[in-house]
Amino acid sequence: MPTSGGEATYEPWKVQPPTIIPLDLSLPLSTSPFLALLEHGVRTESPSPAQWPHTDSDTRLWWLLLQEQRFEPAQDSPPPRDYDEDHGTPSELQNVEPELKGMPLERKRHFHPFRKPTLQSDSLFLSSISNPSSSDFKPPTSPTRQIAMMLWTTLYWYFHQPEPSPYLLSEASKNTPDQGKPRGEWRLNIKREGVFRGRNLLQKLERMGLIASEDSTAGLSFDESSPEGWSEMFTSRRSFWQIPPNLFLFSLSPNSVGGYPGSPYGSRPSSPVGGSEPSRTQSPHRREQSEHGGALSPGLWSGAAGPFSSGSHLPTYFPPPPLQYTMTNGQRHPMRPKPPRQGQTFYTRFVPSTGQYLSFRTASLSPLPVPYTGPTSNGSSGGHRASQSLSVPAHLAATSLTDAPNEAVDAVDTMKMSDLQLLNKWMNSPRVAKFWGCAGPQEVQTEFLTGNLKSKNSFPVIGLWDGKPFGYFEIYWVKEDILGRHLGNDAGDFDRGVHVLVGEEQFRGKHRVMAWITSLAHAAFLSDYRTNNVVLEPRVDNERFISLLADAGFQKEREVTFPHKQSAFVKLRRENFQSPAL
Repeated sequence: MPTSGGEATYEPWKVQPPTIIPLDLSLPLSTSPFLALLEHGVRTESPSPAQWPHTDSDTRLWWLLLQEQRFEPAQDSPPPRDYDEDHGTPSELQNVEPELKGMPLERKRHFHPFRKPTLQSDSLFLSSISNPSSSDFKPPTSPTRQIAMMLWTTLYWYFHQPEPSPYLLSEASKNTPDQGKPRGEWRLNIKREGVFRGRNLLQKLERMGLIASEDSTAGLSFDESSPEGWSEMFTSRRSFWQIPPNLFLFSLSPNSVGGYPGSPYGSRPSSPVGGSEPSRTQSPHRREQSEHGGALSPGLWSGAAGPFSSGSHLPTYFPPPPLQYTMTNGQRHPMRPKPPRQGQTFYTRFVPSTGQYLSFRTASLSPLPVPYTGPTSNGSSGGHRASQSLSVPAHLAATSLTDAPNEAVDAVDTMKMSDLQLLNKWMNSPRVAKFWGCAGPQEVQTEFLTGNLKSKNSFPVIGLWDGKPFGYFEIYWVKEDILGRHLGNDAGDFDRGVHVLVGEEQFRGKHRVMAWITSLAHAAFLSDYRTNNVVLEPRVDNERFISLLADAGFQKEREVTFPHKQSAFVKLRRENFQSPAL
């Protein structure tokens, strides 16, 4: 069957195998490309406890057309060079100034099957949607929210594909070496076709921040259904990774009153089973699980049963409150929101190149281990299990971390240790003690952690790979920190800083550093749109770590002299942040 472009054909027996990518909710996203028609299926976890059987009735499908558009040069233009799949067409950037491209804007466009991403030539639209049976789930109360969820999920899949060459090809730059060529943003064009032709739909998606346009004019058309100004919409990789997913991801509302599909109980999942009350002697973390009927489901935000969950099964979002200022140590700064509570997971992301889930939670003073209820890659622990048939694109397949130290079998299971025990173990490592100076009996770490939990401008964090603790971090507001007093006016009101400690030898190495440091920056940029910089101030003799930070995009701006150390001040600007390491 010939494709729309007439240049190539796809034989059914050569169709690409489905690709399954875990969402940051531990939900699999399955894609099966065929004739440029992609069928995306997202299986949403029932809000029932994780141990209950899962059914196929809560699968949402949507069909989308993903194409590559090429432009035919005008007759008076010189013929372009041969097509380059890595770069796209030489004239693919229709929004670039003509003098930069060296060719006119008026060109005829042709659409071709999608094979692999190009810099700015790919386009898509949703063609149709299939919802679960109405006997199992209620229809979406907000169709726009559902479409936004489907678009976000599709973009999540797309921006996990191989990154195209960033160089712009044109007549003006054809003789310039690649390293000197102008560079462009990786964009995906959104076509006003199919589902996206809905009344005011693109306007709403733009207001949500999912799509954008370089045309900022009011327009001359009186007809609100006119496509004027809405035909050249796009999403860039840079902006996508800075959009909080909790604005878009949600589950469908069950329709039956007898319980969720596969549920052995007739009660709501937030009700204690059998009418029992959680014991007052339970740890707060286990009590929380009882109150919500089972394990929590952390994503890129707090768990589904956390303080921001909604009985409407819709995302909950409120804009930042009006600014109020206060003083700390003589420094005027905005009043800060409360950080996540002790033990609460606030960030979870599957890192394809490691084949593991990376998560961060607030540290806890509890004498008991903080149970991990999030997803794992092998299903050995946690409240959710990744699919046993889980696969990722070849370019993101789990890598051999050759730069990491050899993994030694630890006689102590860190998942069974409290946070105080973890800190005692890590702080007494000679490597860590050299930089932190908090070695000693557990009373020393208890005082240390207590002070950080009482801090008004920072909070302590435990990092985990597949639920196994590997390090300690502190996320702080720069303005009122001692660093802010040294920076003066160079400290922004919403700049965030990070202190880092990797305690487990088996989780050291450059590749993992790239993953967790860019994820900490990602979490900071997601938590507040007004945060424009993430900074660190490692000691100047920690040369290897400073070099790794440079590889991650942090630029050294100066050195800062503290009473206790000489530091290299490095900064990652939001405008330079492309995505967390995949």
